[in-house]
Amino acid sequence: MDVIKYNNGDSLKIVIEALKEGKLVVYPTDTLYGLAVNTENSEAIKKLFSVKNRSLDKPISVCFHDLKQLEDYVILTDKVRDIVKKLLPGPYTLLLNKKDNMSSLLTANTSVVGVRIPNHIVPYELTKEFPITSTSANISNVPTPDNVYEIKNQLKGDVSVYVDYGKLNSSKASTIIDLTKDKPIIIRRGTGDEKILEKIQKINL
Repeated sequence: MDVIKYNNGDSLKIVIEALKEGKLVVYPTDTLYGLAVNTENSEAIKKLFSVKNRSLDKPISVCFHDLKQLEDYVILTDKVRDIVKKLLPGPYTLLLNKKDNMSSLLTANTSVVGVRIPNHIVPYELTKEFPITSTSANISNVPTPDNVYEIKNQLKGDVSVYVDYGKLNSSKASTIIDLTKDKPIIIRRGTGDEKILEKIQKINL
């Protein structure tokens, strides 16, 4: 287990290599610390569920580099695309209809995937080549610590690399918004701008 203090993009090279090899990585976001695997590696995804002690019928959100990469994996109408541009990058998880190239392991065999583009340099760097998972770095139903050392104690020896960005300021998870219905529906209120959310909920999709 390596703990890497983030300095710049070069300090993340070993992290990206670990992800390419199917290993688990803890990384910071603009909300909580997340647990990453390469979303194109089925065995790594299965290991992620096992490490978190998470049921396979509970979906896992996915972190993307930018809108261009996101559109390779999800279906966006013009109206939904406009909302995505308003909210991302930011502390939101958006539920969208996936394309066939998104692993059904991540969506609990449904057609809907939760997507994130955090407003944070580390996930931005880690996702340049492929999307990564964006689930909280914890055992399911156990609070997520705000620092890598407590997370390390919770997850034990199952994670290969921890990216240490210090203690995170946010104590809330992302706000989850369903964009697959007639109108946007807030599923979970977490970090986010209430004024923007109020406006978005009035839009007909």
